[in-house]
Amino acid sequence: MRIRIEIDDQGEEEVIIKLNQIDERAGAIQQALAEVLSGRASFPFYQDEKEFFFSLKEILFFETQNKEVMAHTKDQVYQVKLRLYELEEQLPASFLRVSKSTIVNITKIHSIDRNITGASEVEFADSYKKIYVSRGYYKVLKEKMDNRRYRV
Repeated sequence: MRIRIEIDDQGEEEVIIKLNQIDERAGAIQQALAEVLSGRASFPFYQDEKEFFFSLKEILFFETQNKEVMAHTKDQVYQVKLRLYELEEQLPASFLRVSKSTIVNITKIHSIDRNITGASEVEFADSYKKIYVSRGYYKVLKEKMDNRRYRV
């Protein structure tokens, strides 16, 4: 697939996608564009009384700990003032619930060690942090990861 960008300062901006047939790529491209254009970039994160603002792209995963929702980046942990189900509704499609207490950013997954009898272990690139995917959520995660692969 070719990607071409043209500068036209005379009219309204538009995005045109030309495909031989409608398939899952068209929907994925449309959804990705909608997320970028909607500006869903961030909301506040907290450490003690300090408030932080940064892109959701930095988040590896969200998890509940002692009835609080925590956002994990490569090196830090921040508190979020939303419930996990509220986050699930607001986060872009690159985030997926993988257990009762965890939502993962699938773009940050480095490896998945599948365990047929129990929870599968997920590792992240450039981080020591790991999470576990409940057996009931594994299939959905695997499908999402397969759909992210680029077909050449």
